[in-house]
Amino acid sequence: MAPDYRFENDLSLAATIPAAWYRDPAVLQIEHDRVFARTWQLVGHADQVRLPGDYFTCTVADEPIVVCRGEDGAVRAFSSVCRHRGGPVAQGVGHRKSLQCAYHGWTYALDGRLLTTPEFDGVQRFDKAQVCLPQFRTESWGPFVFVNLDPAAPALADIVGSLPEETRRLPLDHMSLYKRVDYEVGCNWKVYVDNFLEGYHLPHVHPGLSKVLDYRAYDTQLFPWYSLQSSPLRDTAGIYGDGEAFYYHVYPNIMLNVMPGRLQTNRVLPLGPGRCRVEFDYYYAQDPKAQARIAMDAMFSDEIQHEDVAICEAVQKGLASGFYEAGRLCPKRESGVWHFHNMLRAAYGSAV
Repeated sequence: MAPDYRFENDLSLAATIPAAWYRDPAVLQIEHDRVFARTWQLVGHADQVRLPGDYFTCTVADEPIVVCRGEDGAVRAFSSVCRHRGGPVAQGVGHRKSLQCAYHGWTYALDGRLLTTPEFDGVQRFDKAQVCLPQFRTESWGPFVFVNLDPAAPALADIVGSLPEETRRLPLDHMSLYKRVDYEVGCNWKVYVDNFLEGYHLPHVHPGLSKVLDYRAYDTQLFPWYSLQSSPLRDTAGIYGDGEAFYYHVYPNIMLNVMPGRLQTNRVLPLGPGRCRVEFDYYYAQDPKAQARIAMDAMFSDEIQHEDVAICEAVQKGLASGFYEAGRLCPKRESGVWHFHNMLRAAYGSAV
């Protein structure tokens, strides 16, 4: 680690976080405990729990979680680990009137209460009424469901701030999932986020996208917990038409890519110090006449993603160089990276 690193409040004097922090397993463990376990994580879509009894499973900071809609209509998130001997109380997605452990059949209500314990007669000093699945905070923004393991974390509304108002032009509640593509990338999760947070690399990495965005007018705005990059569109008659592109980053690992008529969400998850997975969901408004445009957009987006994967993997290799420690930041183009590093440094506290 780099105990002499100090965050620079003046962007014109700022440098990146140390290269070692992108490679050190100890830093990743700190991020597990102080970043992912204490922030709102996008876990799914309201359509997945539309009816009472609908559920889906996910993982937040290595905690197996089941999200379900109860008979009272409330959406709740629980640990999916049975209180008996650690078996899974739910797997995948589905619909059930109760949650049942696949190991020994212990059954829980959709509000987390323990209902049945097969063949448990004779057990002393055991009060079934006192046993329930640990429950986590769950909140929604539009159709998106978020979970936070930290009971002391700020409310989701405080994190997203004015973002719901800014995206009101999008018919989020009327958009449907077109497809999901998961990319496994040979880089630290922060390398991928850093790359997302600046348009500085556009002319060199994305020749096709550079023809779509107006690089001269590309702008970055910073907010307490998120940032926004935006650019007017040009030369896009075949896919997007007129308008603007908006790229939101919500700390620490959520991205929204907004173009006219479509939304993409990205969730970046660490798989190790030098590897991550990007869950890439494509949402479109229901318009049968737009199928050709949707297919073109999905193909174009996949091309851009492969370009990003290639450069991020190259950067990860560069960060292992014995002759590189940190680099200076471009005030005009890399304020989003500086902003992200500032939030990370605050989360790390004295641990690094």
